[in-house]
Amino acid sequence: MQRVAVYCASNDGARPEYLECARALGTVIAQQGLTVVYGGGRVGLMGALADAAIAAGGEVIGVMPHGLVQREVAHHGLTALRVVDSMHERKAMIAELADAFITLPGGLGTLEEFFETWTWAQLGVHQKPIGLFDVSGYWAPLLALLEHVDAEGFLRGNPREWLVVSDDASSMLARLQAFQAPTVRRWIRLGET
Repeated sequence: MQRVAVYCASNDGARPEYLECARALGTVIAQQGLTVVYGGGRVGLMGALADAAIAAGGEVIGVMPHGLVQREVAHHGLTALRVVDSMHERKAMIAELADAFITLPGGLGTLEEFFETWTWAQLGVHQKPIGLFDVSGYWAPLLALLEHVDAEGFLRGNPREWLVVSDDASSMLARLQAFQAPTVRRWIRLGET
């Protein structure tokens, strides 16, 4: 594992713990010699993550569509900023660059990125580990819903087999490093999504 994609909000959220966890994760990723791959923003949890990783001497790769760069939300102090044409290209490039994925607290965009990444894993598109950084129980309602979806027969395997859940950055990275993906039949390839 060399590059870790982090999905997170472009705003600060309602609790100071959210910014703190973004900073802690960026710092720990950099201290472990890993590269952050993320959406390229300079604001919210995105900016806090990137700034912390850079301050700790780490490499940070941002991926952002032209439209958002033109709206001046891009972080221009990154190791690299890859500018793409669409949100679809952004997600595909992040997935291609990353060896693992961590989802911090966030809104609809963050949830959409998380679910698409997990869907790709369930379809056999990739076998990369996926983590939920559970700050102050933020993801507890989602995890309860996923357990319900599994109990009702709509998942291929229990969510606990697929996801690494932690509220500690160092523990999260260690568990992602050790992750063994469940065996699934490959349904499609990334380019077919």
